[in-house]
Amino acid sequence: MTAILPRGSDTIRCASTGLPSAGMNVGILGTGGMAAALGGAWTRAGHRVLIGGRNHERAKLTAESIGAAAHGSLEDAARHGDAVLVAVPAAAAPQLVSDLAGPLAGRTVIDCTNPIVATSDGLLLDEPMAGRLAAAAGGAHVVKAFNLCHVSIWTLHRPAFENVPLAVPYCADHPAAAAVTETLISSIGCTPAACGGLARAAYLEATAALAIGLWWSGGQPRAMFPPMGQVA
Repeated sequence: MTAILPRGSDTIRCASTGLPSAGMNVGILGTGGMAAALGGAWTRAGHRVLIGGRNHERAKLTAESIGAAAHGSLEDAARHGDAVLVAVPAAAAPQLVSDLAGPLAGRTVIDCTNPIVATSDGLLLDEPMAGRLAAAAGGAHVVKAFNLCHVSIWTLHRPAFENVPLAVPYCADHPAAAAVTETLISSIGCTPAACGGLARAAYLEATAALAIGLWWSGGQPRAMFPPMGQVA
């Protein structure tokens, strides 16, 4: 059964999916790999996901591919979410968030982008992103999270390695936004790892630049962090 809900000049198409009422509304800005992977994980966890994009046909295809409850415009996704994931290329994120500052006000906005650039010295961190997004949408509660793992990790059911659930580090200033983020992390079988306020988000972004560079060169970043119980 499909319901058509008009909103201004746009249309959101919602399907009956049997999602539990306890789930959160999650809006996703973007229709690419991270949007599909995290959107799919949250849909499976019982959250009501709305995929928003500039191209409505692509938003529809992405939503259908993951069984999301709805799709619509970028503004629809911003207005839908208790949490809103920014899943667009880093270069486009500040302007997009600025354009949507009104509907994003008061919401938890999760930044999963990696503002890194390739140079002759390897991958380097460009201008830190989370702070820019917080400035671009001053009324939103920006959180940095979900930026350290390859998109394929988020397609796994309850990702765990060496029998340990994946830890997802995040940085947040606002207590309610931190709680929303922890719920989203826990609901997909991962462990929230609070890493301080948004001022520390650049460390997560720099860690991503280092880890991705190691992966590209054939290294294994996990080997750098042995379990504490095995440290002499």
